[in-house]
Amino acid sequence: MLELAGIIILGILAQWVAWKLKIPAILPLILIGLLVGPVAAEFLSENGSKWIEPIWNGEKGLFPGEGLFYFVSLAISIILFEGGLTLKKSEINNVGPVITKLITLGSVVTFFLAGIFAHYIFDLSWELSLLFSSLIIVTGPTVISPILRNIPLKKDVAAVLKWEGILIDPIGALVAVLVFEFISVGGEDGFTQTALIEFFKIILFGSSLGFVFAKALIFFINRKFVPHYLLNVVSLSMVLLVFVLSDLLAHESGLLAVVVMGMVIANSKLKSFDELLYFKESLTVLLISILFILLAANMDMAQLELIYNWKTVLLFALVVFVVRPLGVFLSTHKSTLQLNEKIFISWVGPRGIVAAGIASLFGTKLMKQGVEGANYITPLVFMVVLGTVLLNATTARMLSKMIGVFLKKSEAIVFVGASRSARLIAKFLIDNNRRVILLDSNKDYVNDAKEMGIEAFNIDIYNDNLDSNVELSDVGYLIAMTGSDVINKYALERFSDVFGEMGAYRLATSREVTSKNPENSDTLFTANDDFINLTETIRDFPKINELKVSSSEDFKEKVQVINENDSAIPLFLKSNAQIKILAEVNEQDIKENDVIVYVGQEVA
Repeated sequence: MLELAGIIILGILAQWVAWKLKIPAILPLILIGLLVGPVAAEFLSENGSKWIEPIWNGEKGLFPGEGLFYFVSLAISIILFEGGLTLKKSEINNVGPVITKLITLGSVVTFFLAGIFAHYIFDLSWELSLLFSSLIIVTGPTVISPILRNIPLKKDVAAVLKWEGILIDPIGALVAVLVFEFISVGGEDGFTQTALIEFFKIILFGSSLGFVFAKALIFFINRKFVPHYLLNVVSLSMVLLVFVLSDLLAHESGLLAVVVMGMVIANSKLKSFDELLYFKESLTVLLISILFILLAANMDMAQLELIYNWKTVLLFALVVFVVRPLGVFLSTHKSTLQLNEKIFISWVGPRGIVAAGIASLFGTKLMKQGVEGANYITPLVFMVVLGTVLLNATTARMLSKMIGVFLKKSEAIVFVGASRSARLIAKFLIDNNRRVILLDSNKDYVNDAKEMGIEAFNIDIYNDNLDSNVELSDVGYLIAMTGSDVINKYALERFSDVFGEMGAYRLATSREVTSKNPENSDTLFTANDDFINLTETIRDFPKINELKVSSSEDFKEKVQVINENDSAIPLFLKSNAQIKILAEVNEQDIKENDVIVYVGQEVA
């Protein structure tokens, strides 16, 4: 009981430390696992036993026999299903051909080149070398996101890294499964007909069962055959059922089945999708915390000593400095990415839970089958996982500044609220070459915004962890303009430090407008108008107007005229194609031919 409770407590503590230090959680999790496992057994325990023993050894241990690997398999199935839930077709189409090449051509380069290096450096068989290379294809989003969220980058660079990490997980897992099948089924005859049949069975059963069960779950939930309080646990049980059933019909096809199931659900009209995704994200955090400690603790000092030599350093250097850059540069050839952006993408390629989990699973199975050299698989993959995470977490920000991909000034604008007023103002800003993102919990508002060509997300700011969204890394302005004074104030209190480094503003509250006494003039977007006044003005005069000024005095007079008009509201100052929010305008800097941007009835 103490060991089981200790894993959960240490895992969540590691997650908290990672959040506090702004590093990927995988780093403290693996270190804790090694500490309570092989390090404790070798240096800290009087009787040479691990503090946490994952497998029952006759005296202590959490899982008897194959229990640990059954748990690992089921946990990875849930993690991959959650990853599949994030793969929405519309978002994939928007990231361009670079992503497609990275997950195809880039994967092929990694698979063959890393396999060749592993074969000749460690003298492993070709089958084991290619299994190793297939396991390090993946770059998981759970390790990339914490790195990128602390580095303001151009949207294209952040999007490429984010979507590569999401899409390549199931691809790497599938390739690893296929190579594992070649080794397990092929036997001494190598790539036999039996192995090829197993491949087709994996693809057939995995894809078909994932698709069918996803459609069934969508049907049951949308028809309200499942009560709301059972929604998440029924979905979880369905995922496990699909994984186990598919695995029974075609060995190791369950991973593909759950990824397909998640993708189908993500691209369907499931009424409770957001709630399901939120539950799976929370569950994934817990499972990752437990898995990494268990898998790291399960290693022995003998395995670590196998790779304690110059060969490991050479292989790691080749993976980081040759394999990854070559895959990226071939995949981004003739793309719109600049050289410095390609270099940065080449550098950021940390491996995550899928690589570590499947490596531990397959490595142990092959060792039990007596495959020569199989004891190298788990420690080599863990070496790449730990090394790339440590390297990227400590150097990515510094490198981004050195090569010029670090955004020194974040000028994108995020609006909390996607009402008609917000959409009209956002469209004007977009037409004037500013990146604008709208956030709202109202799906209809978000859909209307997207139809206008505005970037919008269906988000509840109380529940969503916005500061982990790497696509918002270049945001420097925050404007809260929902119909709720409470939400507007909360948005500034919660996210000003994250998204408002250049300025954070909100609509005046109804009480402030009525009393003519702003509580905090520095945070006001429009000092005299609340959401109701803005909405009524735009309803009657849905137009953005511009009024030229000749001097600072002229500016003050015309702003006053606009303010005195009950059907006009000043918004921005436009100067040399630069747009400033009025609250930050210094009147002494007004130049001739600057333009006041206002909404509503035209004024003289």
